[in-house]
Amino acid sequence: MEKKFYVYIVSSYQNKKLYIGITSNLQKRIWEHKNKIIEGHTSKYNKDRLVYYEVFDDAENAIAREKQLKNWHRQWKINLIEQQNAEWNDLYEEICG
Repeated sequence: MEKKFYVYIVSSYQNKKLYIGITSNLQKRIWEHKNKIIEGHTSKYNKDRLVYYEVFDDAENAIAREKQLKNWHRQWKINLIEQQNAEWNDLYEEICG
Protein backbone atom coordinates (compact mmCIF):
# COMPACT_ATOMS: atom_id res chain seq x y z
CA MET A 1 0.00 0.00 0.00
CA GLU A 2 1.35 3.37 -1.03
CA LYS A 3 1.87 5.97 1.68
CA LYS A 4 -0.44 9.00 1.54
CA PHE A 5 0.11 12.48 2.91
CA TYR A 6 -2.56 14.84 4.17
CA VAL A 7 -2.82 18.58 4.48
CA TYR A 8 -5.57 19.39 6.95
CA ILE A 9 -7.31 22.26 8.67
CA VAL A 10 -8.65 22.03 12.20
CA SER A 11 -10.70 24.71 13.89
CA SER A 12 -12.05 25.60 17.28
CA TYR A 13 -15.70 24.93 18.00
CA GLN A 14 -16.58 28.56 17.28
CA ASN A 15 -14.69 28.32 13.95
CA LYS A 16 -12.70 31.39 14.84
CA LYS A 17 -9.23 29.88 15.04
CA LEU A 18 -7.70 27.79 12.26
CA TYR A 19 -4.65 25.56 12.19
CA ILE A 20 -3.12 24.03 9.06
CA GLY A 21 -0.97 20.95 9.35
CA ILE A 22 0.49 18.02 7.45
CA THR A 23 0.66 14.35 8.38
CA SER A 24 1.01 10.87 6.94
CA ASN A 25 -1.58 9.48 9.38
CA LEU A 26 -4.61 11.75 9.44
CA GLN A 27 -6.75 9.66 11.78
CA LYS A 28 -3.99 9.45 14.41
CA ARG A 29 -3.08 13.12 14.11
CA ILE A 30 -6.65 14.35 14.54
CA TRP A 31 -7.07 11.97 17.50
CA GLU A 32 -3.98 13.65 19.02
CA HIS A 33 -5.56 17.07 18.49
CA LYS A 34 -8.84 15.93 20.07
CA ASN A 35 -7.11 14.43 23.08
CA LYS A 36 -4.62 17.30 23.43
CA ILE A 37 -1.70 14.86 23.35
CA ILE A 38 0.74 17.48 22.08
CA GLU A 39 0.83 20.73 23.99
CA GLY A 40 0.84 23.87 21.92
CA HIS A 41 -1.27 26.19 19.87
CA THR A 42 -4.00 23.71 18.91
CA SER A 43 -4.56 22.42 22.44
CA LYS A 44 -4.46 25.93 23.94
CA TYR A 45 -7.20 27.18 21.61
CA ASN A 46 -9.21 23.91 21.41
CA LYS A 47 -8.58 23.45 17.70
CA ASP A 48 -9.75 19.88 17.42
CA ARG A 49 -12.44 19.83 14.73
CA LEU A 50 -11.28 18.52 11.36
CA VAL A 51 -13.01 20.81 8.87
CA TYR A 52 -10.95 20.24 5.71
CA TYR A 53 -8.31 17.94 4.29
CA GLU A 54 -6.58 17.07 1.03
CA VAL A 55 -4.78 13.84 0.11
CA PHE A 56 -1.42 13.66 -1.68
CA ASP A 57 0.68 10.81 -3.04
CA ASP A 58 3.98 12.40 -2.10
CA ALA A 59 5.35 14.50 0.72
CA GLU A 60 6.84 17.16 -1.54
CA ASN A 61 3.47 18.21 -3.00
CA ALA A 62 1.79 18.05 0.40
CA ILE A 63 4.45 20.30 1.95
CA ALA A 64 4.13 22.77 -0.93
CA ARG A 65 0.35 22.89 -0.49
CA GLU A 66 0.64 23.34 3.28
CA LYS A 67 3.00 26.30 2.77
CA GLN A 68 0.66 27.76 0.15
CA LEU A 69 -2.39 27.55 2.43
CA LYS A 70 -0.51 29.00 5.40
CA ASN A 71 0.25 32.07 3.28
CA TRP A 72 -3.37 32.58 2.23
CA HIS A 73 -5.58 35.29 3.67
CA ARG A 74 -7.98 34.04 6.32
CA GLN A 75 -11.04 34.61 4.11
CA TRP A 76 -9.52 32.48 1.32
CA LYS A 77 -9.10 29.63 3.82
CA ILE A 78 -12.70 30.04 4.98
CA ASN A 79 -13.90 29.99 1.36
CA LEU A 80 -11.90 26.81 0.71
CA ILE A 81 -13.41 25.08 3.74
CA GLU A 82 -16.94 26.17 2.88
CA GLN A 83 -16.67 24.89 -0.72
CA GLN A 84 -16.30 21.36 0.66
CA ASN A 85 -17.86 21.65 4.12
CA ALA A 86 -20.37 24.50 4.21
CA GLU A 87 -21.66 23.55 7.68
CA TRP A 88 -18.17 23.28 9.20
CA ASN A 89 -18.94 19.73 10.30
CA ASP A 90 -16.26 17.78 12.12
CA LEU A 91 -14.99 15.30 9.51
CA TYR A 92 -13.22 13.05 12.02
CA GLU A 93 -15.93 10.35 11.99
CA GLU A 94 -15.78 10.37 8.18
CA ILE A 95 -12.08 9.53 8.13
CA CYS A 96 -12.49 6.86 10.82
CA GLY A 97 -14.83 4.98 8.49
